[in-house]
Amino acid sequence: MADGELSDELVRLWRLPTGSGLGRRAALDIDTVVGTAIELADRAGLAGATLPKIAEKLGVTPMSLYRYIGSKDELLTLMGDMAFARSAELAGIATSWRAGLRAWAIELWSAYQVHPWLADLPISSPPRGPSAIAWMDAGLRAMRDIDLDRMTKVGTLTLLSGYVNFAARMAQQLEQGWRQSTVDPAVAAREYGQEMAELVAPARFPDAAELFAVGTFESRSAPPTDDPADPESNFLFGLGVILDGVQAIVGSGSPNHP
Repeated sequence: MADGELSDELVRLWRLPTGSGLGRRAALDIDTVVGTAIELADRAGLAGATLPKIAEKLGVTPMSLYRYIGSKDELLTLMGDMAFARSAELAGIATSWRAGLRAWAIELWSAYQVHPWLADLPISSPPRGPSAIAWMDAGLRAMRDIDLDRMTKVGTLTLLSGYVNFAARMAQQLEQGWRQSTVDPAVAAREYGQEMAELVAPARFPDAAELFAVGTFESRSAPPTDDPADPESNFLFGLGVILDGVQAIVGSGSPNHP
């Protein structure tokens, strides 16, 4: 690729015009193909968004889809950017950088709730698509008035987005585990505490043994698996801890590197 020349993948990702625009209009376009893939993934996860299944739903051959996407990996990139577009614009004007970053992270969390498969997308490059850049722009805008260098701000957004991704993935996996279990979540938590109290010896794991010895997990009732309040509550707790860390950096005026 020559200097200044964009790759075909970026041209498709940003929906840039190609050619003269003359000739017959194509029966499909990138948005239709990617939108169909997202619809299938919403129903059955990424495994449901295969090229043969997309082609079947659109009434075309799988090979014909390569007119609109370069590869399956590119399709995943296109799907992620289109799915995240729903929440890229933050609602309202934040009154502080902390409120802005909190709203930013919550909106990102919401996107994972709408499209759970987003947590399974591979991360192979920095933000490249228009929706990903919109998220970056919104996050930087929230930190516009704080005295930190640009790369520290980028690092803050990387930390936050990584945390949201991890929290969404963990919540999904825990929920799946509870749904597959025949044991009530509260009973499972109680049994876990009792089993670990038997196995965790104070001489080997003194602090963990104390945790289990006092019945920490027996005294707390696990929420029902269809109650979204618990994973969101856990997410918000972790988000607050991270923002406290950012607050410390802002207060010191410089990153706290080890």
